[in-house]
Amino acid sequence: MITSVLVANRGEIACRVFRTCGELGIRTVAVYSDADENALHARVADEAVRLPGAAPSDTYLRGDLIVKAALSAGADAVHPGYGFLSENADFARAVLDAGLVWIGPPPEAIEAMASKTRAKKLMGLEPLETVTAADLPVLVKAAAGGGGRGMRVVRELEALDAELTAARAEALSAFGDGEVFVEPYVEGGRHVEVQILADAHGTVWALGTRDCSLQRRHQKVIEEAPAPGLGDLTETLHDLSVRAARAVDYVGAGTVEFLVADGKAHFLEMNTRLQVEHPVTEAVFGVDLVALQIQVAEGAALANDPPRARGHAIEARLYAEDPARAWAPQTGTLHRLAVPEGVRLDTGYADGDPIGVHYDPMLAKAIAYASTRAQALRKLSGALERADIHGPTTNRDLLVRSLRHPEFAEARMDTGFYDRHLAALTTPTPDPYTPLAAALADARSRSRSGFGGWRNLPSQSQTKRYDLAGTEHEVRYHHTREGLTADGVRVVHADARLVVLEVDGVRRKFEVTRYDDRVFVNATVLTALPRFPDPTAQQAPGSLLAPMPGTVVRVAEGLATGAAVRAGEPLLWLEAMKMEHKISAPTTGTLTALHATPGQQVEVGTLLAVVETTPVSTAPH
Repeated sequence: MITSVLVANRGEIACRVFRTCGELGIRTVAVYSDADENALHARVADEAVRLPGAAPSDTYLRGDLIVKAALSAGADAVHPGYGFLSENADFARAVLDAGLVWIGPPPEAIEAMASKTRAKKLMGLEPLETVTAADLPVLVKAAAGGGGRGMRVVRELEALDAELTAARAEALSAFGDGEVFVEPYVEGGRHVEVQILADAHGTVWALGTRDCSLQRRHQKVIEEAPAPGLGDLTETLHDLSVRAARAVDYVGAGTVEFLVADGKAHFLEMNTRLQVEHPVTEAVFGVDLVALQIQVAEGAALANDPPRARGHAIEARLYAEDPARAWAPQTGTLHRLAVPEGVRLDTGYADGDPIGVHYDPMLAKAIAYASTRAQALRKLSGALERADIHGPTTNRDLLVRSLRHPEFAEARMDTGFYDRHLAALTTPTPDPYTPLAAALADARSRSRSGFGGWRNLPSQSQTKRYDLAGTEHEVRYHHTREGLTADGVRVVHADARLVVLEVDGVRRKFEVTRYDDRVFVNATVLTALPRFPDPTAQQAPGSLLAPMPGTVVRVAEGLATGAAVRAGEPLLWLEAMKMEHKISAPTTGTLTALHATPGQQVEVGTLLAVVETTPVSTAPH
């Protein structure tokens, strides 16, 4: 019997495993980097062991240090979570060689499926050896990759070499393995996967299907179980998945992934670990997959048949990122994160925790379960809309709009969903009364703290300015003997936290919370602007500023001061929160300054380069 588990991971998945361990009476051990010294997973574990350093290569990817930590803390088992070393056969062997229980598949099974090229050959498939125009579009993928790293869609033959080079560089940085391969890219396909669970006694369960088609940068955003509209193809997917598991004598939890198009299933890969989206399967089948992983690792046998599926579950990943700005990750303090009751929230953060630059920007997963898909959709979208999410910019609005989009609601989505709809889904539609509510709450707050108050000048209005979705809004209100008033609306109630306005006979409530200059009104965030703009805050035209904190990983080949550049041309790449971000020329012209160098750490707003716009000639032709 396992008595103590070290989770070789961090954040949400570590907290998730600890929760089940606590329910089973198993002691928990965390490992943490210097950047995670005060992280939630390190706080909730019974014991925690420091991994010196901040970079993953020095900490969570150091299998030797993690095994040493497990032994020093007296753990008798290691759970790898997902990401980092979860699919590293050498790490699994090191855990076993140290006399510890490995809560995962055998190293040989990991090895067989770890390389996507080997996995495809095992399933009777071959990657493309040469690419011609007739093969386009194609997908470049990292053989040892995951999470969209080292992946590129190529639609023009002349772009293939450059994309191969970029994919190799990203794969080497992310996984320590620069091997890539090329396969046909199926347009309009759905990403469907099968959860499997196998014991050491020959039983393999296929626990239904999941649809994970809504993706950004080849990373999943919304997942659901079961995958809708598959019909008879479900049985085929189950059979192929069980076949894949048996082919490598699999033991434990795993996932077999497919691209479904034109009624056919195309094998993608097998993930030899627990998936981020496992909660939707748990909800539909009424199981705890982590508990089952532990039982299988202890040698227990599964029942001959899996439990039956009931109802529908949908999961949305909440990221600290700005979808309207190329999914740029965001940092800062997460002041509050709470969803209404009845929705499961898996997170690695607590109120007040900082969101740093070193790791993935996922804050949490919200999971809704109901009897039907339509009910689960309504439940999750409503909960996200009403959730308190106070902190950096997130993808919350995108999630709500995606769940309510007709194409998704009618289960007609595919992996190109955001390619088609991102612009419309990220177009701001601000409530015109939100800035007024913020101003009235602020005025009431200042009044109670001794600033402001009613004035015997009813004709003199007070003015406040806010930035809302990139647009400046100026609002006016009045202090009178009767209280706060505003033109065109009736102020029913106003205090520092709640404003009630009556508009055209309808009362509307606005809950207001302020942190310094950031104001959260219901689900909308505003930035309070100073009365007079700071004249020193201006930047020279053509200035290229870092949109996020991160590391300059490379500069475009041959780029130097004096070079002619085109608007949109990639100049350099930043790495932040486990993703590469392309920084492009803001205008067509001449590069007059280049301040970025590979390896350089930058903060938000750091000047990277300056491009002087080329004047448009007005001379007659």
